[in-house]
Amino acid sequence: MACNQFVMRVLFFLTLFICFSCSKEAELVFEYVDPLQKVFPESNYFPPQQAHADVARGEHASFQFVVRANTSIKNLRISVTAPKNGDYTLSDIKKGFVGFVRDSRTNSEPASDALTPVSGFYPDPILYQEKKDVAFGVTQPIWLTVTIPKTALTGLYKGNVTIEGTLGKDTFRKTQTFEVEVYKPVIDTTSLWISNWFYLGKLSHLNNNKEVEKHGDRYWELTRILARKMSEYRQNTAKVSPFEHTEFEFRDGKWSFDFSNYNKMVALFEEEGVIGRLEGGHLARRLVPGWSEPYGLFVPNLDSGNGEDMKTVPLDDAMVEEFYGQFLPAFEENLKVNGWLKGYIQHIADEPNSGNIESYKEITNFIRTLMPNITVIEATHEYRLEDQIDIWVPQMATLKHRLDFYKERMQNGDEVWYYTCQSPKGEFANRFIGLPLIKTRLLHWVNFKYDVTGYLHWGFNFWGSGINIANSDDPYDDTSGIVFHNGTVISGGDSWIVYPGDNEIFPSIRLEAMRDGIVDYELLKMYQKKFPEKAKEMVDRVVFNFELYDTNIDFFRAKRRQMLQELSRGEELKNGSY
Repeated sequence: MACNQFVMRVLFFLTLFICFSCSKEAELVFEYVDPLQKVFPESNYFPPQQAHADVARGEHASFQFVVRANTSIKNLRISVTAPKNGDYTLSDIKKGFVGFVRDSRTNSEPASDALTPVSGFYPDPILYQEKKDVAFGVTQPIWLTVTIPKTALTGLYKGNVTIEGTLGKDTFRKTQTFEVEVYKPVIDTTSLWISNWFYLGKLSHLNNNKEVEKHGDRYWELTRILARKMSEYRQNTAKVSPFEHTEFEFRDGKWSFDFSNYNKMVALFEEEGVIGRLEGGHLARRLVPGWSEPYGLFVPNLDSGNGEDMKTVPLDDAMVEEFYGQFLPAFEENLKVNGWLKGYIQHIADEPNSGNIESYKEITNFIRTLMPNITVIEATHEYRLEDQIDIWVPQMATLKHRLDFYKERMQNGDEVWYYTCQSPKGEFANRFIGLPLIKTRLLHWVNFKYDVTGYLHWGFNFWGSGINIANSDDPYDDTSGIVFHNGTVISGGDSWIVYPGDNEIFPSIRLEAMRDGIVDYELLKMYQKKFPEKAKEMVDRVVFNFELYDTNIDFFRAKRRQMLQELSRGEELKNGSY
């Protein structure tokens, strides 16, 4: 199989070489392609079409253009004339080149519409760089993101995007027009809870691969860059461990706690607009590796000489009651004093299941004796935890199989979110690089269809390898990974949805699609309030069920345009009024 793929790739590039060699004159293609359509290095057919986006106020308009030539392009540059509507200009525009990455490991349950480019390279990072050389035979996507202010004048805006560079011995300059139709609805702070877990142990990737001292000045600078990017893409929940940024000291039989760095971390994310909710990292984990192994609680490792290191011990360990009996009341008081307690939600232990459910219950009951009013959130496949969990976060496949149970929990006052990770695979929507981009956007149409009010994912920026996970050390190389202890493949794109730069973070086209899907959720809520039957019909014709979607891009655009047009009739609507 691998040999056949190699032969196909050789033949493909040989054909390109022969075809291009037959043309004596340098030729260049510059066309618009819908941003929900993934463009591969070898893509070569781009029928002319008008670059047009229909948007609400307060969201973003994305555009994708492609450049392809029969010879190499040197110093390809992009310039934009901001779109105008009368005297009003949409001036906040980001422009970049879409980079290509690999997804080299085989998905054991591929979707029927999985994308398999001959080159083996997939478009994903959006790189904000001034110029780029484009190799012979490569199609280069260009990405524009236009910010639509909440106060923007409604109506049609027109702008231009121009490319310049050197083709062979000659310079060139080509221009395309693009349009933005701004409608009346306003998208403000979003109500759908979004949590992409972030990792601060990888900040060296943002620092020219130089180590970053924890809690040093550079650490806080880079953390703020990460928080700002999360906020920009409408993440409104930040997972911060109660332990990772707290210093512990044990003296004369008494614990003391310094929450200075913890408070600084939470305040930073709050200042950048990420925290609508503060999500507490796990208090427990499996005592030994293994899916069904029982849980133990984290306690400070006094033997390490570091006041931040933790170890895991069983619930009946003498240190547990001594430590938690002092830590949790002090931690709760710290939350209260800083005004964070009301929006605080706490993980106990990740993904409890039938094999370790009893240890989970025991630990949760113990925690509740010390923090009786704590709101517990958990990613879990297990349903027999009615008295333990307040915010249920089943994996999407579990949500499908036990949908009636989760509807019952919602009726009883619990919240229900859902999560995706390395699963589910197959026909389910997910954010894998190998899936059509519209399936990432439709994740939040699933939220709306099933009245599920949050979405969680573990990998915002898990660049490189970690405990039990092997990933490429270069995020721009292979985006797939593997779990050490059981060989489970981590599909490309699961570990990260952003890319590191020097002192900056680049988004991906998947993150753009996800943000657009979050806005879609808000528009659907507004549409539901005004036209409940139409809203249901619209969603049902796009998301038929958890494993069946209409992924026709033109149909999707038409439905969204219909929603914007009908919401624009009558008085101004702002999300949150539903």
